[in-house]
Amino acid sequence: MTRGRGSFHFENVHFLRMLLRTTLKLTGLLARGERNALNPMVREICFTFDSLPESFCGYKILHLSDIHADSLPGFAEVVADRLSRLQADLCVLTGDYRFEIYGPCHNVYRHMETILARVNTRDGIVGILGNHDFAEEAPVLEHLGVKMLINETVALHRGLETLWVIGLDDPHYYGCDDLPGALRGVPAQSFRILLVHTPELIPEAAASGVNLYLCGHTHGGQICLPVVGPLLVNANCPRRYTQGAWQYAQMKGYTSAGVGASLLPVRFFCPPEIGIIELRCANHGKRRDQHV
Repeated sequence: MTRGRGSFHFENVHFLRMLLRTTLKLTGLLARGERNALNPMVREICFTFDSLPESFCGYKILHLSDIHADSLPGFAEVVADRLSRLQADLCVLTGDYRFEIYGPCHNVYRHMETILARVNTRDGIVGILGNHDFAEEAPVLEHLGVKMLINETVALHRGLETLWVIGLDDPHYYGCDDLPGALRGVPAQSFRILLVHTPELIPEAAASGVNLYLCGHTHGGQICLPVVGPLLVNANCPRRYTQGAWQYAQMKGYTSAGVGASLLPVRFFCPPEIGIIELRCANHGKRRDQHV
């Protein structure tokens, strides 16, 4: 089997999970960490582009990454409640729908159905697979209303203008990503949004003319210490690309801290997040003034 850029699955180390759980329980922090994991925040981000088609100025993207929907009892219901209050043009899912990385997938589907039923978007939901996901999840998620992109693209139209969304398979563990293949048929100079599970393809994406790179995987560290920051980000790239907004050359990007949690469903000094990303045109105000 092909191996990706971070082929070691630390979630496979059961001793690490047991040690972490025992340590947190003995220190009285386990319950607090679980409460933190059940309190996702809504984070609003705005990106401005010179090349964004004007019809998409103000376009809002609901970004959900690393949902791990079966991580804790009641988690899916909490996320669904947050989503029911939000409106966006498009929802993008950047992988990791289940908690475990082994065994059957069927337990996660009812939780994902609960979450997806509360998504309110004009242009639907598109998604990709992460390193926790098996290929068999794709058709079930499609049945639940997600357009799954496995090294594929989808075009979004506003009048005569088009925005392209490219979705890659997991590059971290499985190494099944095919960016050149996914870009076949995408017009040159078009505005491109790349969905990929991890921030480990940044140089290749920038060289391919991607305008906005959306990913997750790192959970922002999930367990962080004051001043020190994340103990582990599990991504083969510079740390400045492993959480929040960043820029590489002319490409802008956002690495979500994730909605859920893995290894152990706890969060410390790194709240789970639901992202609302707004796209804006750099010269939109100038154009509007010219029409007045």
